[in-house]
Amino acid sequence: MNIQPCGDRWYALQLRTRWEGSTAALLSGKGYQTFLPTCKTLKQVCGRSTEVSAPLFPGYVFCRFDAHNRLPVLVTPGVIAVVGRGRTPIPVEDYEIQAIQKVVFTGLPVEPWPYLEVGQQVRIEHGALCGVEGVLIGFKRVSRIVLSVSLLRRSVALEIDRSLVSAIRPVRTAAVQPLPVSPLLEPAVA
Repeated sequence: MNIQPCGDRWYALQLRTRWEGSTAALLSGKGYQTFLPTCKTLKQVCGRSTEVSAPLFPGYVFCRFDAHNRLPVLVTPGVIAVVGRGRTPIPVEDYEIQAIQKVVFTGLPVEPWPYLEVGQQVRIEHGALCGVEGVLIGFKRVSRIVLSVSLLRRSVALEIDRSLVSAIRPVRTAAVQPLPVSPLLEPAVA
């Protein structure tokens, strides 16, 4: 993870509850490039289910800016802080933003998912999401790939045909060590 802030990188902004859309619009109005990934979800309204658009990362929006000139971003209504360590903003990794953008722009069903630290790391090999990497999991008899933004410790899950992915790294398992052979038990050589 890159800890040194540098010009015009993607940063995650922590926001007030339910301010994602309006804050992203305000930042865009100031000339900043913003990214607010959303998903379709069902909401109960007066006993009926209605499909609404909801943030994939509630309480956060991504914004591209120079961390050395972040005051105009911080004074935007709804912004609480730039995500980082202490007072040092940490940029979101480019490959993580690109993967989330690719998934959102395909329009495939996606949903928020708990952050995972362990599991099978996979890469999608075919189709519109070719090259996207994530963690393959099984949930309710359906294979999903989980894409994570490490800095936010948040993830999203996308249903995927298991035949489209290949393993990048094997799952860590305890290595089986061969038992030492005692000289008294070695087979006789004729």
